[in-house]
Amino acid sequence: MIVLSRGYQKLGENVTKEKRDMHEAVNCLTPIAPGKYGDLGKTLEGDNLWPEYPSNLKVVLENYISLVKDLSRKIMRGIALALGGPADAFERGIAGDPYWALRLVSYPVSSSDEKRTDDTGMMGSHTDYGLVTLVNQDDDICALEVQNRSGVWIRANPIPETFLCNIGDMLQVWSNGIYQPTVHRVINSSHQRRVSAVFFYEPVELCVEKTGGVAKYDKVVYGERLVRKAFCCFGHL
Repeated sequence: MIVLSRGYQKLGENVTKEKRDMHEAVNCLTPIAPGKYGDLGKTLEGDNLWPEYPSNLKVVLENYISLVKDLSRKIMRGIALALGGPADAFERGIAGDPYWALRLVSYPVSSSDEKRTDDTGMMGSHTDYGLVTLVNQDDDICALEVQNRSGVWIRANPIPETFLCNIGDMLQVWSNGIYQPTVHRVINSSHQRRVSAVFFYEPVELCVEKTGGVAKYDKVVYGERLVRKAFCCFGHL
């Protein structure tokens, strides 16, 4: 899920399915110069907001973003090859300089008598907007759940020194349905605060050949889709 607010996002500000999510976050998005994308891009315009302390946060996060952006590009190269295209199919004009977002998300401790469900979860069930999402989560807290094709929720238990990779909505469209988005949610029933670093990678167009040459989805302008989806999360602001 991508949000359009830069900097600190307070508890309950993010909305999923018209319900406030119980988490807070620091959001970093691709810097967008004023006027670069016309009226549509005004919602995306701006630079990231950095706190005065810790003084090295900007450098640390920019280095991290560079690394996970490169990793995401390598994953997309593998997907492009699997779809029967050239490795750089997602890197031409549009994807060579991808839109991205990084969220540092904090989920509070649940009270001892509080039973979390999807309706009262810290992030309700949803799919991400873009291509792939890399989740770097606490090694010792099991809170992320994914839904299988039978509709059963399964804990995505953390594996130390690994990322969890979610498929996003646009990869479903651009792969013509071969790759399906990951329905997921967060329910922190532990007695520890959970923190995750979530990186969203958003590039290009490839592939109807694999499914017989018939496009299953209408053409999409991703910027329009991004703004439309984000306003569903923040239309109350």
